[in-house]
Amino acid sequence: MDSLIFFVITISILVFVHEFGHFAAAKICKMRTDVFAIGFGKRLFGWNKINGFTLGNLSEDIDLQGHTDYRLSILPLGGYVKISGMVDESFDTDFAGKEPQPYEFRSKPVYQKLFVITAGVLMNFLLTVFIFWGINIYSGKPILSTTKIGYIAPESFAEKAGFSEGDEIISVNNKKVNDWESVFSEVLMASAGKSAEIKVLRNEKPVTLKIGKPVLSKIEPSAEFLNMGDVIPVAGKVIENSPAEDAGIKNGDQVIELKGMPIKWTNQIYKIMEENKDDSVLVKILRDGKEIEIASKLDMEGKMGVFFVPKYIGKRDTVSYNLMEGLSATFDNIGNTIGLTFAMFRKVIFGEVAFGKVFGGPLKIAEMAGDTAEMGISVFLSFLASLSLSLAIINILPFPVLDGGHVIMIIIEGIIRKEVPIKVKIWINNIGFALLMLLMAFIIYSDALSMF
Repeated sequence: MDSLIFFVITISILVFVHEFGHFAAAKICKMRTDVFAIGFGKRLFGWNKINGFTLGNLSEDIDLQGHTDYRLSILPLGGYVKISGMVDESFDTDFAGKEPQPYEFRSKPVYQKLFVITAGVLMNFLLTVFIFWGINIYSGKPILSTTKIGYIAPESFAEKAGFSEGDEIISVNNKKVNDWESVFSEVLMASAGKSAEIKVLRNEKPVTLKIGKPVLSKIEPSAEFLNMGDVIPVAGKVIENSPAEDAGIKNGDQVIELKGMPIKWTNQIYKIMEENKDDSVLVKILRDGKEIEIASKLDMEGKMGVFFVPKYIGKRDTVSYNLMEGLSATFDNIGNTIGLTFAMFRKVIFGEVAFGKVFGGPLKIAEMAGDTAEMGISVFLSFLASLSLSLAIINILPFPVLDGGHVIMIIIEGIIRKEVPIKVKIWINNIGFALLMLLMAFIIYSDALSMF
């Protein structure tokens, strides 16, 4: 329930900010806006200057006399602004065949059309900037001050790339790294290229790892392609009335051994449990400096009722910023995020990684909204800012129905100096909308497979 609530809050904020950008720009350019909607589909309730507050759909006979109907619709997965004289996702063509009016979108110069269309993306970008800037100034940037490689799983990217446990990464493609976030993002960025050169410190001696495309192409952002050093596997949450609770395992217990095998990473635990379904295993834990051996049962699915998580025990730092330093750090962060996003697009396009492994849909967003909200307001706001930036990037892509598709159409009309026939626009938008719905269905399906 918490995930659903924070999902609705997240989507409502992002959609409102985006659509307000279009709305405000249209008003500045003296265009008539008939509808400002949060959500799609049937109108639940709304307000306009002619009728005041009303429930349900408006009668088609109502003349708003140029005023806007502000409404909340039944499906909270988006929103729109209906601008007079514009072919958009509403597919309203009542104005076709009539003489263009001065207040209509189609009557305005190219620069005003472009301003209105790109204003939504601009507002999402500004929201990202202000949130990250505020967080940087208020609380600074917490960092995990390690570049050390931890457990090397068999057949993993780390093993195939030639890493050894304890390696400290110095640079990735000649770009210096000082913390784990930099390591993660730079290696992920490099994975979209043809090759990568990673320099490490091994036994106090510099070593250069040259990694080819076959190994790089296996990296997925959702997978643990590199395990961080200075990490211990602990019981994060023990479920009530579970075999783990009955056995005496408590939150915070460090797992040292499981069934006689030394444990360095959480994935080892889950693998051993998977191999011993409906059996008992001996768990050696460390609690308050004392080693304890506990026998716990596993259910038919190989679970004992505890979430094991990696706990970082290394050095932590917080980078503090003044006003301008915070702004500079914000743009650095945004630049890295944009670069990483397009790097992942490239991996998807070339078939190196499945779309669902890179981009999440409504179910994944809902899960992350709930999880980040539990971690605190700063974490939730950071998630909101990142999602706002993603929305801006996706919307500006040159795809029919999206803002980027409208931009391309406006530029074409500017070049040929006449309006593209409305039937052609409707045909293009119908195809784009159908493809977008198919993509959304696929993303939701991928989300469901990964979560259930």
